[in-house]
Amino acid sequence: MNDFPRTLKFATVWLLIGAALFLGVQWWQSQERRTRFSVQSGVVELQRGADGHYHWPGRIDGEAVDFLVDTGATGSAMPLALARRLGLPEVGQIRTQTAGGEVMGTLVLADVTLDGGVRVQRLRVAALPGLGDRPLLGMDVLGRLHWQQRQGVLRIELDGR
Repeated sequence: MNDFPRTLKFATVWLLIGAALFLGVQWWQSQERRTRFSVQSGVVELQRGADGHYHWPGRIDGEAVDFLVDTGATGSAMPLALARRLGLPEVGQIRTQTAGGEVMGTLVLADVTLDGGVRVQRLRVAALPGLGDRPLLGMDVLGRLHWQQRQGVLRIELDGR
């Protein structure tokens, strides 16, 4: 029974250390997300993320999403589950080639807004099963913008839209 207060002290110290570590990691991740995206004087800059990809925050029909910028994709795509949850209008079926092979999906219409002021209304987006949890921003949107990639930074000039 004498060891109980000492054990309680050790447990409390370890819990406090764990909580501080958890909060520190959360703060660091928040800072990392903030510094990956910036808008200044009509120019959006995306820093390459730790996963090696560029991420552009935005919205699909008002719902906040984190787009994965895919310069190798002809069109934009989104998870089928997200399209159904948002109730996006379906306009047909689509067969598309992905990195994982050929996939059947549903073609939907979506209003896309990207942070920094880029808007595309009624964009035809492939809603694909098994896509994961992030929508892909393809060349159907990126091709309308003036952009360049250099040293881990994707720079998009919005004035030339």
